[in-house]
Amino acid sequence: MSSKTTIADVARLARVSKAVASRALSPEPRPVSADKRERVLAAARDLGFRVNLLAQSLTTKTVNLVAVVVNHIHDLSDLDLFDKLLAEVQAIGKQVILIRVGSVDKVEEFLRQGVAYHVDAALVFSDFADAATVREMFRTDQVIMLNGRHDRLSRAIVPDEARGIFEAVADAAKKGVHTAALVTGRATSLVEQARGDTYREAFQRHGIILTRTVQGDYSYLSGHAAAAEFVGEDFPDAVFCTSDAMAMGILDLCRMHFPGNRPAHFRLYGFDDLSLLDFDAYPIASIGYDKAAYVHEMVRMIAEPTPFVPGTPPVVIPARFVPRATAG
Repeated sequence: MSSKTTIADVARLARVSKAVASRALSPEPRPVSADKRERVLAAARDLGFRVNLLAQSLTTKTVNLVAVVVNHIHDLSDLDLFDKLLAEVQAIGKQVILIRVGSVDKVEEFLRQGVAYHVDAALVFSDFADAATVREMFRTDQVIMLNGRHDRLSRAIVPDEARGIFEAVADAAKKGVHTAALVTGRATSLVEQARGDTYREAFQRHGIILTRTVQGDYSYLSGHAAAAEFVGEDFPDAVFCTSDAMAMGILDLCRMHFPGNRPAHFRLYGFDDLSLLDFDAYPIASIGYDKAAYVHEMVRMIAEPTPFVPGTPPVVIPARFVPRATAG
């Protein structure tokens, strides 16, 4: 094969125009018949032709890259979400670059050093980054905020967690719960602050006394450590956690109090509705939203970047309570 093989050669072998060959080889969804696409792909394989992505990006003004900005990836809930997200982004012909931002200082360091990426869009999960900073960082307005720190110039998607939280607390109240402990995540997170406020409002509405709040970091280990702070002679009637991983840590430390996974001394509620909870080892009652719907909205915004009207409200994904054995 000649190193000078061009798309014109591919088009000639496939008996189509250069325009049709270009559309067939584009990672973007472009109109071309199935028969012609197959002929073009076969011709490209026979000639050993590879698309020049850099040249294509100069023509289309896209690079087919999507930045995903995270604090870290170590929570079990990350595995459920990001596997779906990567698959859906790749299905529309784009690739993901992960950027780990562990602190506000790290974001500022990126800006000071001029570290920026040319991307088609940025999905922002990290709560250390605000919308204006991300727009500056990537030099793009195609920013989708998923951390609660959106502004009137940014797209945003938010789960309606209040609905699920009120359903879970109402379930506990119906089962005679009068006292509760709350195990929370990082206090600096705006999402976590709102989540904690919603739990407290729900407890108050149902006459449940919050006897103790323990701060964790969403991890299994922090839940395991938190259990030691309230498990003793004076059990609360229920323990609510703002992540399933923390609830799993508590359940493992307190297995003797859950014979047959049923609560003997207190009820246990998690948050995230991990896929692991559908197995026998961790049948934890939880609060979750449809991750497929959540990812679908992100990918729709990336694939169909229509002009954004400032002040457009966030897309809301409803959460729900999922009862399981640990709630009795």
